[in-house]
Order: sequence, then C-alpha cells, then structure tokens
Amino acid sequence: MNVSQTSPLNPSSKPGWTLVWSDEFETNGLPDPKKWAFDTDRNRAGWYNNEKQYYAANRLENSRVENGKLIITARKERLTTAADYGGQNYTSARLVTRGLASWTYGFFEIRAKMPCGQGTWPAIWTLGVGGSRGMVWPDDGEIDIMEFVGSKPTEVFATVHTKKYNWQGGTPPASFSASVPDACTTFHNYQLTWTPEKISIGVDDRIYFNYINPKNGDTQAWPFDRPQYLLMNIAIGGDLGGKVDDSIFPVEFQIEHVRVYKN
Repeated sequence: MNVSQTSPLNPSSKPGWTLVWSDEFETNGLPDPKKWAFDTDRNRAGWYNNEKQYYAANRLENSRVENGKLIITARKERLTTAADYGGQNYTSARLVTRGLASWTYGFFEIRAKMPCGQGTWPAIWTLGVGGSRGMVWPDDGEIDIMEFVGSKPTEVFATVHTKKYNWQGGTPPASFSASVPDACTTFHNYQLTWTPEKISIGVDDRIYFNYINPKNGDTQAWPFDRPQYLLMNIAIGGDLGGKVDDSIFPVEFQIEHVRVYKN
C-alpha cells in the first residue's frame, strides 16, 4: 500500500479543469430529484457497522434545501408507521447520486459544516457502481472524502477501501486525519482529486492523504478505473460513531455546494 501526505493543491483553479456537475442548492424544498436519490435499502434489516438510524426518503424533517444550503437533519424519533421501519430510535437521511450521476476521475469539492455532538457520524464519500453483478463491497472500491465523529470534534478523516485493504478480512485500509478545529461551527471545502495515478484527499486546498495506484494490474488494490457515485449522510452511533448523547438532537449537517470538475 503506497500512501503519503503532501502539500497544498487546488485543481479547480488550474487551467484545463471544467465544471461538469454541481448542485448549489438554490431551490428551497426537497433535494433536487434529478440529482439526488434516497438510499433506504437497509432500513428494515438494519444498517451496516451497527449504526442506529433510520434513513427517511422525501421527508423535509430529515433533508431539505433552505436559503442556499442542503440541510441533512438527524432526529431522536421512531417512525413506527413507516413500512420499512426496523426498530430504530433515530431518523436521518442518506442522499446518493446512484443511478443519476457517476464519474471516473475528477476533482470533487463539497463545502460543508459538520453536526456536533457525541454519536454523530456524517460522511461525504463515493462507491463504485459495480459491474454485471452490481456493486460489490469492497471489491468496487470506496473513497471516504470526509468522515467526522462527534467524539473527535476537531478532526476529519480520509480513507480508501478496496478488496485488498478493508476492515473486514483484508489488510486495514489507509486512513489519515486532518485537524479542523472549527469543523462543526464553520464551513470548509472537502476535496478529492482522483486521477489514473492517485487519489488525493484534502480540506481547504491542503491535501493530507494520497493513495497511489501501484500500476501493477492488481485490481484488488486499485479498482478505481471505473465510475463511482457520491453519497452524503449522517449516521448515528455504530462502530465509529460510538455512544450516543440523546440530548444533542436534532443535529444538522449543512452543505453549501457540491461541484465536480473534469480535465
């Protein structure tokens, strides 16, 4: 596994990069259905990593656009009347571009402010669209552009998962953190630069994580030559989120823009 830390770089300001997809969240109401879908697949069975939330679809209480921002809200409540209710004590939302937009390579920038509070676990990430069998994790790859947990409110994390490097039976994945002391009080730009040579992840134009393509044909280490789609969500509790402080709710994950550039 070849990883490193490096210095500032902002591809969006370099010649040759063109904006190809974006959401500036200009229309109040539910998220734009032409750009975002709701992932609710595991509500009844329970979500991965021992997470404790129910992901609601088309519900303003959990995801709305307001005053130029997408606001994903986690709440302490039980949606017992929902057809796919799985016994969860919390609601949230998981927005995806799956089936609507995906990309191979590019520069991704998401300007966001984290929710605070013990037990929160917001993320900005990508997953491979998969081949003829559909998406298979971790074979098709996962890029965590930003993860944050309320128990470490001054840090954000970047991680890459593959079949070779993952938490479930493989070698643990590469993961680095960056200090962002005001992550849940101030908006920051969370950024991914993805090329055939490497994956670079940073915040506010400063890259703190690189994952290098070994260029040896090992698809278990580098599945990142096929499209990935984008996800944004707040998970509650679970293996990384940890113990939940019920006094914090509701909490908001606010996003000002999502932009994808190609060169």
